[in-house]
Amino acid sequence: MSLLPLCANAQKKVIIEDKEPNSIMFVSRDKAGDEIIRIMEETQLKRFHEPKAPRFLLTDQKGKFALGIGGYVRATAEYDFGGIVKDVDFYPALIPNKGNGYVKNQFQMDASTSTLFLKLVGHTKNLGDFVVYTAGNFRGDGKTFELQNAYASFLGFTLGYSYGSFMDLGNVPATIDFAGPNGMSIYHATQIRYEHALAKGLKAGIGVEMPVVDGLTNEHVSIAKQRMPNFPVYVQYGWNPKSHFRAAAIIRSMTYDDLTARKAESEIGWGVLASATFNLTNRLQVYGQGVYGKGIGQFLNDMSMLNVDVVPNPEKEGKMQVLPMMGWFAGMQYNFSPKVFITSTYGQSRLYSHDGYPVTASDQYRYGQYLNATLFWNITSDLQAGAEYLRGWRTDFNGDTRHANRVNLAVQYSF
Repeated sequence: MSLLPLCANAQKKVIIEDKEPNSIMFVSRDKAGDEIIRIMEETQLKRFHEPKAPRFLLTDQKGKFALGIGGYVRATAEYDFGGIVKDVDFYPALIPNKGNGYVKNQFQMDASTSTLFLKLVGHTKNLGDFVVYTAGNFRGDGKTFELQNAYASFLGFTLGYSYGSFMDLGNVPATIDFAGPNGMSIYHATQIRYEHALAKGLKAGIGVEMPVVDGLTNEHVSIAKQRMPNFPVYVQYGWNPKSHFRAAAIIRSMTYDDLTARKAESEIGWGVLASATFNLTNRLQVYGQGVYGKGIGQFLNDMSMLNVDVVPNPEKEGKMQVLPMMGWFAGMQYNFSPKVFITSTYGQSRLYSHDGYPVTASDQYRYGQYLNATLFWNITSDLQAGAEYLRGWRTDFNGDTRHANRVNLAVQYSF
C-alpha cells in the first residue's frame, strides 16, 4: 500500500541527441524513457518509510538503463510524558520497570532514519526487468551509516539483504514512529527468494533466509552457530492496487549447545500470518494483521526486544524450549484530500508461558499494547510534515502494568 503521493506521470520517451552513443547522461525523471520509469515505480518497496523513486537519473543514450540516486532527510522531535520508552522508537516492551528510574518525562530529537539509496534498473532479453538496489540510514552505533537493503532482483528472484517474506510490506501502516505497531511482523534477512504470478492478482513466493537466533541463556545452555536456514512461504491475492489479502508461514530450526551433555541440540520454531488491506470507500482504507507461532520472537516488533526465540527449560537441565507468542494489529487511513490524511492503529503482542517459563510471579514481559493517531500533510510532492500521538502499555507476568505517552513531530524532504 503506497501512502506517499505518486510522482508526476512519466512523459513520453525523449530521445536525447549525443555524438557518443555509449555515453551516459544525467537527466530528470520526466526525460527518462517510459520503460525506465515503469520499472522504477513498480519495484519501489511498499513500506511507508521507504524512499520513493528518485528525481534524477544517470541513463544511457537509449534510455534502457538508469541509475537513480535519491533518499530523504527526516527530522523528528519526541516528547514522552506520564511514563517513557527507553528508545527513539516506541516499543512498549521498553517501558522500564517500576522503580527502575524515576523520570516520567523525556525529550528527544532524531534524524537517524534519513535515508540514501542507489538504484540501477533496466530491461534485457535474458533477465527481463532487473533491479540492483542498495540503501541505508544512520542507525548504526554512534549514528553511523547502516545498511538496510542490498539486493539484486530479476526473473522473479531476489538475492541479497532486504525485508523477509514472513511479513506483509504493503500492510505496514503509516506512522511517524519508525518501528510501527508492536504486534507487527517486520524484519530484514540475507536471502534468496523466488516469487511468481500464478494468475491475475494471485502470486506466491518462497525463500531461504539467513537465520538469526536471539535467546536467553544460563550456565547450562548457550546459543550456537546455526545449522539450518529459515524457510518462509507466502501467497497473496490482490483485486486492485490498494487491496489485497496475504497468508504466510515460516519454519526454522534453532541450534544451541547443551553444556551439561556437551552436545548440540535444536528446537523447531514456526509461525503463521494473515494480513489484509482494502478500501471501504474512496477515502477510507482499513488494514489488519495477525501472527501466531512458537520461537518467532525475531520477527515481531516487541518480542525482538526481549531475546525470546529460545529460552531455558526449567524442568530439564541443559535443554531449551520455544514459547508460544502472538501479535496482531488493526487500523485505518482516511484521506481528507490528496495532501492530507490521518491514520490510527491499535496493536498488541503477547508472550505465553510454557513448561514453567517464565515464572508467573516474574517481571518478565507478558503482553504489550500500542495505539497511535497520526496526521500527515504533503506540503509539496517532496516535502511532508506530520504530528502523532502514541500510547503504550506493558503488563508483566506478575500483573504489574505501566504505560507511556509520546507526541511526535516530523518533517521530511525527499530527493
